[in-house]
Amino acid sequence: MADTRVPFDPDHCESVYWVFTQRCNDECAHCYNLSGPHGETMSLGDCLAVVRNLPSRVDRLILSGGEPLTERAKLYAILESVRERYGDATQVMLQTNGDLLTEKRLDELLARGVTRIDLASIDRYHQHQGERLDELRALFLSRGMRDDNTAPLIEKDTYLKRGGPSFGYWGATEDMWLGGNWARGRAIESRTWLRDGSHNFCAVLSGARGFLGGTDLPQEISVQLWRINPCCPGTRDAMGDARTERVADVLARVAGSPVFQALNRGDAYGMGESLGVPAEDGLARAVELGNVCLWCDEFFAHHFDAARLRPRTEPSDTMAPGHVLPVLNNGRG
Repeated sequence: MADTRVPFDPDHCESVYWVFTQRCNDECAHCYNLSGPHGETMSLGDCLAVVRNLPSRVDRLILSGGEPLTERAKLYAILESVRERYGDATQVMLQTNGDLLTEKRLDELLARGVTRIDLASIDRYHQHQGERLDELRALFLSRGMRDDNTAPLIEKDTYLKRGGPSFGYWGATEDMWLGGNWARGRAIESRTWLRDGSHNFCAVLSGARGFLGGTDLPQEISVQLWRINPCCPGTRDAMGDARTERVADVLARVAGSPVFQALNRGDAYGMGESLGVPAEDGLARAVELGNVCLWCDEFFAHHFDAARLRPRTEPSDTMAPGHVLPVLNNGRG
């Protein structure tokens, strides 16, 4: 197989995963960004500012939530702005639970440049558990969309495809999204997060591995509302603010940091090596806390100032050593 690793270019992202709203018609027990009817949102002006601040080249843009179709006017305006900026050079994917999708709304999405729709609700945790799958599949086929469910778009050879609009369907499984569920949001409140600190979700897609490129995974960053993150769960402190900063500038700034270089390798346990925190200690602490994300939170709170890219002289938030941080509202929901 050919070497598919891409060199680092801060102004070119293979994939951007953007949760532009945490508003949702459902309140799933495993949701890690507290999506629901009262979920956090952004103004339209802030959303359009994020579009302007995305890299000059984006191969794939994934719009997600929350449930994107709860804020249709905002979604359509984002799609129109994306098309105006990138034309056909960017493939636009939409992740939806499918509950609010109708024939008219599908036509509106396709007319605004959506190239793929993923039904991310085929599991026992979503309210309707994929009960509309057959109906929606027939609707997609009636619009000439390709059933591409055999390719989950998580491998380098399948993450980016041309050849007309396509669709797929998946959900939280014991092996994947529940098997590696992050200690975040409603997941931790309902105790559906994975309590296994030796499970390194940082090393797979949706984790931080490859967010700067140079690995066999698609190079993907995550923007949770405005927070620029190396992963979907998100570091305790965002790398930057996509409303006011160019994403390329943020990536260029963190690329020289040994901490973020370790995260790019998927080495959450060893991200403190340059600060004198051995990887063995990171692993031991993650196991003690029960989740690699909780170790990551503690590392950024006690050891590393992400805003200044330097070691902390004092723990933030006046926290005692070993204290588990409050769960933040970010992550792939």
